[in-house]
Amino acid sequence: MTPLSRIMGPVLLGSALFFQPAYAETPPNMLVVGFSMTNILTLDPAAITGKETVQVLTNIYDNLVALDAVNRAQVNPQLAESWTIADDNGSITFKLRKGATFASGNPVTSADVVWSFKRLMKLNLAQASFLKTHGFSAANADASFTAPDDGTVVIKLPKKVDPQVIVQTLGIVGPGSILDMKAVTEHDKNGDMGAAWLTNNSAGSGPFTLGQWQSNERVTLEQNAKYWGEKPAMRRIMMRHLAESQSQRLMLEKGDIDIAFSMSAADLKALESSKDVKIQTNGGSGFYYLAVSMKDEKFQKPKVREALRYLIDYQGLNDSVLPYFGKLRDRPVPAGIFGALPNAGYKLDVAKAKALLAEAGYPNGFPTTLRAISDVPFMSLATAIQATLAQAGIKAEIVTGSGDQIYGAMRERKYELLVGRGGGGQLPHPDSNFRAIVYNPNNADEAKLTNFQGWRTSFYDEKINKMVDDALVEGNKDKQTKQYQEIQTYYADMVPAIQPFSEVVDSVGFRADIKGLELNPSWSTQLRTVKKER
Repeated sequence: MTPLSRIMGPVLLGSALFFQPAYAETPPNMLVVGFSMTNILTLDPAAITGKETVQVLTNIYDNLVALDAVNRAQVNPQLAESWTIADDNGSITFKLRKGATFASGNPVTSADVVWSFKRLMKLNLAQASFLKTHGFSAANADASFTAPDDGTVVIKLPKKVDPQVIVQTLGIVGPGSILDMKAVTEHDKNGDMGAAWLTNNSAGSGPFTLGQWQSNERVTLEQNAKYWGEKPAMRRIMMRHLAESQSQRLMLEKGDIDIAFSMSAADLKALESSKDVKIQTNGGSGFYYLAVSMKDEKFQKPKVREALRYLIDYQGLNDSVLPYFGKLRDRPVPAGIFGALPNAGYKLDVAKAKALLAEAGYPNGFPTTLRAISDVPFMSLATAIQATLAQAGIKAEIVTGSGDQIYGAMRERKYELLVGRGGGGQLPHPDSNFRAIVYNPNNADEAKLTNFQGWRTSFYDEKINKMVDDALVEGNKDKQTKQYQEIQTYYADMVPAIQPFSEVVDSVGFRADIKGLELNPSWSTQLRTVKKER
């Protein structure tokens, strides 16, 4: 397997802030972070896609609640100091903390919270799907989100659902982000509810504000002087676009950056023995997978999809490409989540794949394209899968590019094969995975349910939709667990459009004098707690 070879040169920053002393130490009150920004397309919380954007915005915006970084089942207060669920499970009432303000100085009120949720639903951009799948819509937003007084928010559930899932959903950056209504409406352009302005501006109440974003160069965050919580130790955070892992490693070793979020397994391994650098690994969200488009007639055939299932070297990929990034998982629910079945045990079996292709009418294979973003570890994964596909006669041309080019093609349903990362998991609940990876309530092109990977792949099965819906509202835990196990078995039998081969693990390298860094499995790693001990 070949390593990532596409080189995207490091950005040179000419500011006087970066004239470093001989030992290249970063300033004591500024945190310098290196990671790839190729998938950052906008900074509007309603429109974002991808974990990299979440990592930026989690430091700018607050939610009503926050998902705990250690205990994934725990939900902590944030802008809401408490919440109660009605006896009939039909509504949730949040009480806001007093004294919280936005970076503008405007107080955080229930009107801001309600407006943020209504904006999300009415704009109907990518992040709206988290609530749309539970019955929320632009049409019922006014009835669903109300503010009886300045400190109280009531969310009425439009259909029967486990209220705890809604509470957890509001802890996700994007659907749960609370915006400064006054600041955003001042920049309303032709009724866009501030969407154009929020592409590269911020209106949050978090510990930092957006200073500047230059696409595929850098993001600068400035300490929010009006932050309602404990003052961050860092005055500024400089996030640099460093697409090549080796550049991140070398700069981390020299002290030019403090944290490296997207290094390759080889570079992380090389740093393990360094006394100046530490490595932290934690459970992540979602899966690495091979996806097909069922708009393509070849991939509409179950035997072709099943053949692909046996043309993935599950163990080899996890052993050689995915250390520090993933661990072998071939089911659509992560290990450790309630209801998760053991791995099905799929293995690379070229002979079996060839036989299935012959039965499907492709004894000699076929040409196709395989898309992957030009970041670690996707190109290495794509190259390895290209090689195993070729053993069965499938000649896959790798198409690489930015997140917009690769996932954009998937959102437009204009691709054939794709190596991707996703499939939910930001909530510690099987429903999060099934909603993301297979659920598809409307397969029409015009539905544009772009945040559902089931829709992106054009996979539609009415039975599995109903199974997912029924399991979510089952009140008996034992019965619910059994239902989620049955969905996994049915999913395997259907040979769906997305085959996971690894569940995501997150790893980060950082200077040894960095303290207080704690990776969050929902991608929401808070940098306000980070300090430098020098």
